Amino acid sequence: MPPPSPLQSSPPGPPVWPQWLVGAGVLAVAATLAWGATGIPSQAGYAGVGPDFLPWVVAAALAGLGLWLLAEAATGGLRQLPPPSGAARGDWGSLAWVVAGVLANAALIERIGFVLACALCFALAARGLRRSEGQGGGVRRAALDLAIGIVIAAPVYWLFARLLGVNLPALTGTGWL
Repeated sequence: MPPPSPLQSSPPGPPVWPQWLVGAGVLAVAATLAWGATGIPSQAGYAGVGPDFLPWVVAAALAGLGLWLLAEAATGGLRQLPPPSGAARGDWGSLAWVVAGVLANAALIERIGFVLACALCFALAARGLRRSEGQGGGVRRAALDLAIGIVIAAPVYWLFARLLGVNLPALTGTGWL
């Protein structure tokens, strides 16, 4: 059997139009961020860097990534892309756990403080992600997730509230929770 000629097409790969859309979307976000950065004053602050510096850096990075994604899509798409893993359909129950965590954080942060609200958000989101992988989790796992959330949120609270002086809601008057 003769080898295939270069004019013969190879088997069709995955469609690249979603990759075009993602690249264009990233560029649109970069342009929107750059447009917003033009309205931020550029007077130099601490160490000669103004408040508009970080938005410009992020806009430039997003623009570079958007152009890279468009270049990949123009040259045939992400060629080494593995097949997607997971179920063919979304797991709405697992999504509900994650959304419940975010909503609980927003609703309770002023009542129970930053640390406990973020820990609860972490525990609920972890439950949803674990559920999406078919793993169970009882009361012991939920308590462990809550403890891990506290271990993560407490230093973040301390860093922002104590070191940087950002006003975050606290549970106690001491400012540690």
